[in-house]
Amino acid sequence: MSETISAKRHARSLMGERIRKSGTDAEAKQAVLNDAKALKAEIAVLEDQLEELDSQLFTLALAIPNDTHPDVPIGPESESVILSTHGPDPLPASSVRDHVSICRTLNLLDIEAGATVTGSSWYYLINEGALLEQALINYALSIALKHGFTPVTTPDVVRADIASRCGFQPRDHNSDPPTSQMYHLASSHTGSHHPELVLAGTAEIPLAGMFANKILQPDDLPRKLVGLGRAFRAEAGARGTDTRGLYRVHQFTKLELFVACEARASEAIMEQLRQLQIEIFEGLGFPFRVLDMPTEELGASAYRKYDIEAWMPGRGSWGEISSTSNCTDYQARRLHIRHRPLISAEPGPSLPFAHTLNGTAAAIPRLIIALLENGAEFGLEGSLRRINLPIALQPFWIGGSKRELIQWV
Repeated sequence: MSETISAKRHARSLMGERIRKSGTDAEAKQAVLNDAKALKAEIAVLEDQLEELDSQLFTLALAIPNDTHPDVPIGPESESVILSTHGPDPLPASSVRDHVSICRTLNLLDIEAGATVTGSSWYYLINEGALLEQALINYALSIALKHGFTPVTTPDVVRADIASRCGFQPRDHNSDPPTSQMYHLASSHTGSHHPELVLAGTAEIPLAGMFANKILQPDDLPRKLVGLGRAFRAEAGARGTDTRGLYRVHQFTKLELFVACEARASEAIMEQLRQLQIEIFEGLGFPFRVLDMPTEELGASAYRKYDIEAWMPGRGSWGEISSTSNCTDYQARRLHIRHRPLISAEPGPSLPFAHTLNGTAAAIPRLIIALLENGAEFGLEGSLRRINLPIALQPFWIGGSKRELIQWV
């Protein structure tokens, strides 16, 4: 099609010469003008068709997932490999340790008010529940800062195009019926020149977007950021135990680790992120395990992904609290994030694409579940007495607990 358009444009460029050759022959000149008009219309139609075809090809190209690390297990979630286990022995599963029951007894959570004000899977954290969120944020942030991460507060609203380039599809057109995976903001402006905006599903998106269309200098690498934002998920999940309480909600606070680095450094940095996350969660004192996730769980952008799951006795199962992904140059190619090589004589492009990695430092609701369900202390008669929280959080606890519900252990 491009060749056809080029040929017709060339033919149009010759029309002036044909008109000059027609001289004073008005009939011949008019025939050339008619040909030029028809050619102009043909080119316009072809250009529209080419633009539509380019858009379709670009959409298909964006849908191509990243390559996969050769050591990644092949198959569904059940094929994940446990790399390590940490913390104390898991407590027996027990419905009395259900975090919703604990929160209602101690007045830490108001789901009913959230449903009234917004809808299902929205909530209020109150009293010590709200203080626990702040303590967890600052505790995890302090460890990230110790490891050289730069703190960032991110915008919660991003362009849909930026989300797509990061590997997040604002709309899932393959589902039946098509669903929206993100919250889309209605615009009061008319016209296509205003970008489509969505609420970010994770701070990873605005953190990656910080580097869009930039060339990073060798002295800047690796760039390590820890970003605090709200995560918004339009599809909160299937019905059942996964949607009970805080486990799967539409909005939550999330502290995210993000790194941009050279290609040769990304695998080593992924292991560093894993060790940092282990340090954070070991300080919280609950049982957890690290999993190497299989191919069907990687999503579009991840070359390799580790998940961390905590034991949640009230739910009677392991629940994901964190993940770490090496996206190699998948996001960088789509966002045009490049860097100058440290050694200019190295073979390869003069401005290679960076590698990007991300990991969860603290997904607050999941951590609250793990802490409450593992830390609840019951009396001989079975009544809930208090919550044992790790002493690592105490320096970050604001205002104490007048109700004496918290025991630091």
